[in-house]
Amino acid sequence: MNRLIPDVFRNPAIRVSMVAIFTFGFAGATTAPYRSVVGIRELGLSNELYAALIFTAAAVNVIVSILLGNLADRLGEYRSMMLVAATFGVVGYGAVFFFPTQNIFVLSALLLLPVYGCLNSLLFAKVRAAAHEMAPADVATVNSGVRAMISLSWVLVPGFTGVLLSSSSSMLPAYLFAAISCLVCVGLVGFLLPRQSGTDRAATHHLSYLAALGQVISPKIFSRITAIALISSTLHVNDAIFPLVVTGAAHGTVADIGILVGIVALLEVIFIIVWSRLLRRISQLAALAAGALIYAVYLLLLAFAREPWHVYALTLISGIGAASLISIPITYLQDLIAERPGLGSALISVNIFLSAGLSALLFAAGTAITSYSGTAVVSALSGLLGIAWLLFLDGRRRSF
Repeated sequence: MNRLIPDVFRNPAIRVSMVAIFTFGFAGATTAPYRSVVGIRELGLSNELYAALIFTAAAVNVIVSILLGNLADRLGEYRSMMLVAATFGVVGYGAVFFFPTQNIFVLSALLLLPVYGCLNSLLFAKVRAAAHEMAPADVATVNSGVRAMISLSWVLVPGFTGVLLSSSSSMLPAYLFAAISCLVCVGLVGFLLPRQSGTDRAATHHLSYLAALGQVISPKIFSRITAIALISSTLHVNDAIFPLVVTGAAHGTVADIGILVGIVALLEVIFIIVWSRLLRRISQLAALAAGALIYAVYLLLLAFAREPWHVYALTLISGIGAASLISIPITYLQDLIAERPGLGSALISVNIFLSAGLSALLFAAGTAITSYSGTAVVSALSGLLGIAWLLFLDGRRRSF
């Protein structure tokens, strides 16, 4: 058996982190599809306030991710910060369920849940520290396996939650499910995750918080994050236009959307593993370029979908390309600040924020000049621009 398999399943820190990140994905999968329903329809937030709230919450998440990541590096261990973040999830989701008011929803979305969102990067930091003696290809494969656990949680959870609450007058119980998931995560981290054993102490020197922020926005690093964000933005644009294309140009139904999302999520789990195997034979940059190209082809074909079966036929291409774009950038971003796992993993949150912002601009520009199908073409061009930029920066050799 390949040496990687024992590393993944026998290393307690990696094994527990994989289960913990599944609970992290579970909490998101059970609430994210229904967050706007709860906030706008049930609690009465305006569209403008909701949009501003989500954007501000993403910005808060980026700042806190950098601060907590740097603090974890300074402490030399990640378990304590993970417990703090997971506890914020219990309180944040629980507060919305038990005290469903506009003020509590805003407080939770703006302060409590952004801190909980840092758990994502902290878990990857923990895994990176635990895998610090592995070969680079093994590290990438471990990251891919951990990321696959998030996709796995999205295979059935959104649909299961929707079916379970279909006869309910409120989607608020989804927040109770998420709070319970966070509580399970607290138990996993608190009782099963091994305490710091020396492998966490990867940071060779301390940085002030301003210095850490300065390192993140330095030209060498930020230019590469921006290139990755352009590539990742294609995923966000697809999230926005896909339901609209399915129920519009492709003449599908709402039921088709749920089925298609589940199929793609399942394919992502499979092909994340496939890409991790390919990384043993080809470079990280080549794999990312190939994945971006495949996803661009998917978006271009989506623009021509006119029947439901057209979209179903595209799920294979979508799953292959998306699996690359959601897994490979994790290791690439961590490698940008390899000596500081916490701060390097915080770049994952930075990328999510930038790519979401870019996708909003692309969606606005695309829908202003063309249709939803045409916006898919605009997004594809953005992804190709991002990979071209990355090839320009790193095509010959990494310079840092």
